[in-house]
Parts: sequence; structure tokens; C-alpha cells
Amino acid sequence: MTNSNDDAGNNGSGNGFAFGDIGKWAEIMTQMQQQMFQMTPPFDDKNNETAQKKAQQSSNDKFADFFTPMMQNFAGMANAALPLYADMMQGNLVQGKAAGNSPFLLKTPNGQDIEKGVQQITNLSAHMFDFMQFISKNGGQNWQAAAEEKQDRRFAHEQWVAHPMFNSLRQLYQFMDQSAQQWLDQKNDLNDKEKEALSFQMRGWLDSIAPNNFLHSNPEALEAASNSNGETLRRGIEHMMADIQKGQLTHSDPNSFILGENIAITPGKVIHRSRLFELIQYSPSTKNVNQTPLVIFPPWINRFYILDLNPQKSFVKWAVEQGLTVFMVSWKSADADMADVIWDDYVAAQLEAIDVIRDVLDVPSVHAIGYCVAGTTLSASLAYLHSHGQADKVKSATFFTAQIDFTEAGDLLHFTSDQHMEMLEQLSSNGYLDGRVMAATFNLLRGKDLIWNTVVNHYLLGKDYPAFDLLYWNGDTTNLPRSWHKSYLSDLYRDNLLVEPNRLSVIGTPIDLRIVKTPTYIQAGREDHIAPAKSVWKMQDHFSGPMRFVLAGSGHIAGVVNPPSSEKYQYWVNEGKDIASLDEYIAGAVETKGSWWPDWINWLCGFADMQVKAQGARIPGEGKLPALCDSPGLYVTLK
Repeated sequence: MTNSNDDAGNNGSGNGFAFGDIGKWAEIMTQMQQQMFQMTPPFDDKNNETAQKKAQQSSNDKFADFFTPMMQNFAGMANAALPLYADMMQGNLVQGKAAGNSPFLLKTPNGQDIEKGVQQITNLSAHMFDFMQFISKNGGQNWQAAAEEKQDRRFAHEQWVAHPMFNSLRQLYQFMDQSAQQWLDQKNDLNDKEKEALSFQMRGWLDSIAPNNFLHSNPEALEAASNSNGETLRRGIEHMMADIQKGQLTHSDPNSFILGENIAITPGKVIHRSRLFELIQYSPSTKNVNQTPLVIFPPWINRFYILDLNPQKSFVKWAVEQGLTVFMVSWKSADADMADVIWDDYVAAQLEAIDVIRDVLDVPSVHAIGYCVAGTTLSASLAYLHSHGQADKVKSATFFTAQIDFTEAGDLLHFTSDQHMEMLEQLSSNGYLDGRVMAATFNLLRGKDLIWNTVVNHYLLGKDYPAFDLLYWNGDTTNLPRSWHKSYLSDLYRDNLLVEPNRLSVIGTPIDLRIVKTPTYIQAGREDHIAPAKSVWKMQDHFSGPMRFVLAGSGHIAGVVNPPSSEKYQYWVNEGKDIASLDEYIAGAVETKGSWWPDWINWLCGFADMQVKAQGARIPGEGKLPALCDSPGLYVTLK
């Protein structure tokens, strides 16, 4: 992929400095909590009745006496934590101590780095101070009532209400948490983009300082430690040290799943292998199959078996049972030899897979699915085929939560600043970006659930990790080629060049999405935080062929992996014409309970495919290409 504004990146070299300092962060946050304890009224059994009466009083004077000095101490300690928080959220290079096998090793910061970091910290500190003032001025009689308006599972333990001290901590934090958006709304000195960025930073900061995240202010953790004579803390420390050693949070029991045995087990064979991918052909389970095969392009940011977790959840198995000959591309995790791999190579790989399938089965065309980034790439592949008079190679294209117009691409846009790009360049000095960095990025998008929930459950409470296939897959990371990743963030996310006709070239061909007339099925997730539904919706503004848009319940993963047998969620379809926006689409849509998969297969069957016997080349390894190995193949096992 080329464009007129390509710049050469500047590699940084790792000199033993780490991305952030977890120990210092924990120390500061502990001090913050201790300061809050010192300012909390000393409740005990003797004055409990008085304390409860006082908690019910709503006068501003009483509120100020208790709340304002607490917030002054809180604000002071929060400001002390800001350098570390800015490091985590904005990519500032802060000297730290390398932790185990951490992938976050950066060069020593120079003067310019430090100056930028200081400015960021100063700006964020000013916003936090302003927020604290807003809280103090606007709390008054409403702060305790506001804390009760919304249920929060972080505070489900009975002592968060029953014990006056923990109840006060909970109410104070929840009031702050719920006041953040109100504070942002009244900040007229910021434009919408700046407010979105600050909102994202505020959310991460507030999630990180929740009182349940710390041992001394978590009644459930204290109770568990007492009841187990410290055993829960011992197990928690073991979990924490293991995660530090591997440089990644653990969400699932790593010993519960074995590829090809109890995960990714749909029968098939690898029939083709290239530098970038393996092509898996799955064994038919019906006597007859559709003549036109299906090829699935999963994202190379993750492993392909998200679509083949187990027999109950497997989209692959279900598609085979519908009478489709299914092929899956399994991408190779990047290594140093793939430093030069660019977007053109992934487009070429998709075109190669399509041609291999057409040749093996002796068919003129395929149905294609592109998931997430592979869907973005599929759009360019379709434009390339149209430009070369080969559009008929793809009979239909389906897009799972894919974006081509990135103007409303959501929170990931916050990771495309110049400083983040510089940081990623340094982290990719070996020719690839370590998959654990991407995992950490996605964790930050949902810090409350994917970071702090793990800290509480497995560090503070010492709970065992669940045997959860989806979380196991989530932790099975893949590395990304340096050159591809840089251009993907800059050309697509930041500059949105894909939707500008002829601005990007792929394999020497200018890309114009407007010429794509392939029938398309576009699936979006209502709660998708990675590819927001509004962003996916915009795909319809750039293609020219017939399109069907379906809005599924849930998000980026569960919204896709939702088999009919689960009887979960729902989907919406609006058959109207000339619908101007997603909001208008939803307003007139018909809701159907359950999975959208049957809607998709009904759409696919509308292409009047003839049936052929499931024999000969339809059996993996019995066509022109011999089987290289059983599925799930070799590449999925490479780290």
C-alpha cells in the first residue's frame, strides 16, 4: 500500500527501560487510598447510629466539612500518579524498570521526549484539578443519592453497604465516576475531538482508582484473606508474578485447552502454505454441497479459531453443516523475516487464496468473508479485481464488523497520535510488533473488565483462572509486521485514505471502492467498541453493488460468534430504501431474537447455487493439492 505522504520511520533501540512502572503506580495509589482513609469519619459500633444519621444529612455545609478536605488530599495524590498514568495512556517514555519478559521495552527518553511528556502531564493534571473542583462544588446534597442510582457489580459484596467506612468510599467513588460526563459536558474550552480524547483518559483513570482495586480498601479481599489464613494472597502473588514474567495478563487457565484436541477441532486439512498463510479445507458433513465454496479471511491481529472454538460455538462447523465447502486462511504470526510485509502482501495473499480454491475445485468464483481488518483488506481486494476485469472471481462478499471509513472508528483513534506512532516504531525494532502490545491496547479499551477485574479476582482474591475458550483465544496473541502496522494506523485510521478514490495503490493499482459492485452482506455489532456500528455502517457509502446491512446484538466477538443453538441476543433488519443513517435504520428496523446466522445463510442461498456431490476435490487432500497436515495446521501454533 502506497500513498504520496509515506514517511520513513525512525527506529528506536531498547536500552533496558520499560513502559511504565507498575510498582511505583501501586505505591502511589496505595498512598491515595490511605489519605482517603485518614479523612473518612472514624465509624465504630458505638457511634454507628450517629454515623448513619450523619450520612443521611444533605446540607451543603455537612458535605463540605467531610468531602472537600478528602478531595484535596485525593487530588494531591492523584496528581502524583499522573506521570505514570500519562505514560500508560499517551505513550510517554518514562524511565522504568524492565519487568520480566515485558514486551514494552523502549529507548532512553531524550530531551524532546521529556518535554512532550511534561507538557502532557501538565495538561492532564490541570484537567484533573478542574474535575476535583467541579466535584467539590457540585456534590452537595446529591452525592450520596447519586451513588445509589446505578448498580455496579464491583461493589456487590454486602460490606460495601453494611460497613460505614466502605460505604463512604463506595459512595464517594461512584459519585465521582458518575459525575465525569457531566463535567466534560460543561467544558466549553474543548472541541468534540478533544472531549472524546479526555473522556477516554478519564474513564481509564477512574477505572484504575476504584477502591475495590486495592487490598486495604476491598472488604471482599480482606475477608477472603482472613478466612483462608492468607492463602488467597499467596495464590494472588503467584498469579501476579507469573503475569509479570510473561509480560501479559492472564484471563483463562492456559492448561485447559490444546489446539486440535478440545479447541479448533472441526475436521480439515491444510492444502496450501505460503509465506503469510496456510489454507485449510474442511471436510464436508453433507452428501451434497453448494458448487460455490466459501473462503473465510479472519483478522491476522488474532488467531483464526475464534470462528471454531468448540462444536457448539463454531461458525465453521455450522457453515459446513449448511452444505458449504469451507476454506479458512490461517495467518502466520509475524517474525523478523516479515519486517518488510506491507498491506499489498495481504491483498495479494487474499487473491492467492481465492485463485488456489478456484483451481482446486475447478469453479469460477467463491463466496468470501472478511472479519475486522481482513474485511478492510477484502474491500481493497475487490476493488483490485474490479480494476482488472476479474470481479466475477468473488460471487459475494460478507463483512464481519469491518471498517473502510475510519472517521468514526471509536476509541482506537486515540492510539494514532504522533507519540504513539513513535512508541510503536520503537517497540517494533525487531521488525514486528509483539502481540502482547496489541493485547494490552485492547485491554485498555475495556480496562474495567479486562485489567482491573483480573487484578481483583486473580491477584487480590487469588481465584483460579476459568477454563474459558473465548478468553484463552483472547490471550493467544499474534505479532504484526512493522511496516504493515505503521501504514495501517497512519493511512487508514489517522488519515482515512482508503475511501479517497485513487489515493492508495495496492500492487501497483490505484484503489477506488466506488467501482465495487459485488453483492455484500454487512454485519455490525450494536455494542462493538473496536469497530463501532456507526463506522461499519459507512461502508454502504462507498460500494456500488447491492448491500444488506444487519445489526447484531452484543459486540466485536460475541456479536459475531452467536450460534442459533445459544438462543442469545438478537439482530435488527430494516428492509427500507435510501436510509440515511444508522439511527434511522434502527428506528425502522424489525428485531428478531437469536442469531443472525440463519439470515446470512438465507441471503447466501439466494445466489441460486447448484448442488454437487461431496466427493473428489471436495474432500480435503483428494483434489489437485495433497494434504500437508491436519487442521488446525502449523502456523496457528507459532508464537
